[in-house]
Order: sequence, then structure tokens, then C-alpha cells
Amino acid sequence: PEPLGLVRTPTGHAGVDGHLERLADADHLTADGHVAVYEDVHRGLRDALTALDAPPVPGPYENRS
Repeated sequence: PEPLGLVRTPTGHAGVDGHLERLADADHLTADGHVAVYEDVHRGLRDALTALDAPPVPGPYENRS
């Protein structure tokens, strides 16, 4: 296996950036090991997108009425 040397531009969203950095793990695997990494990253990015649709959770000092 040889790293592709792709540059990943940070998005500014820590969760998304963490998942994108996980793609680098595939650089050190043979092709048959890529699927697990890609599925993990896809799941994480999908969860991050789903979280955008969730209503905000009020903090302990916010009015909950």
C-alpha cells in the first residue's frame, strides 16, 4: 500500500474533520481493507448531517417552557 497523498481541506467542523482524517487510515491498508474505513467514515458523516436536523437541546439555564 502506498498513500495517495491527497490533501484534505479542513471544514471547520471538528466532527466532520475527524471523520475525513479517518480516511488517511485507508492509506496504509490493502484495497480489501478500505471498505471498513469508508463505511465507518460514511456512517460518521451521515450521523453528523442527521444531527443538523435535530432540535437544539436547551442548556441547564435556558427557559424550557
